[in-house]
Amino acid sequence: MKAQALADHLAENPVDDEYMPLSTYFPDEEVNSIEEMVPDDHPVWKMYFDRAVNIKGVGIGAILISPIGHHYPTTARLWFFCTNNTAEYEACIIGLKMAIDLDVNELLVMGDSNLLIWQAQGEWETRDIKLVPYRQCVRDLSKIFKSIEFRYIPRFHNELVDALATLASMLPYPGNTHIDPLESKFEINTVTATQSRQNQMVNHGIMT
Repeated sequence: MKAQALADHLAENPVDDEYMPLSTYFPDEEVNSIEEMVPDDHPVWKMYFDRAVNIKGVGIGAILISPIGHHYPTTARLWFFCTNNTAEYEACIIGLKMAIDLDVNELLVMGDSNLLIWQAQGEWETRDIKLVPYRQCVRDLSKIFKSIEFRYIPRFHNELVDALATLASMLPYPGNTHIDPLESKFEINTVTATQSRQNQMVNHGIMT
């Protein structure tokens, strides 16, 4: 069908002496993408983070890059299955803690998780109750730095740390080397609730 349509088109539009071939010259044909570059006039530490969640497990990774180009990678394997968003937070937190241990004052944090970046910037709310302690942990750690910026980057710019996280999810870790999940703590006043329920039952004549 497609071949017949092409034949009909060529028959209706024959090539004559006035035919001019289409020019396929592109002055910027070597440009594959346009991206925002981090200015080097005021170099700062950079941190990349990512996660890998698969049937083998959950791995997280982060890389710190000093202003002179030294790389400091770290990886860990989570001993609990979780969502991608939770794993992203775990990866970000392990990177922030490493930066604090290295006495980093100014940090540019880059990751491919829109949700985490926007929540860290305060632009998005955290509706998932399981992510609330993670968001608070990131905020608390961020206050330790003199200045910190969170920036979203496309996933193909995060390939190195993604590879580290994938390896961490697949390789076994010795002994008790693991990370426990953050948990929310809720206080429930059971005594008050019980007394209130008993008062309701008395008012309705259920208890004597």
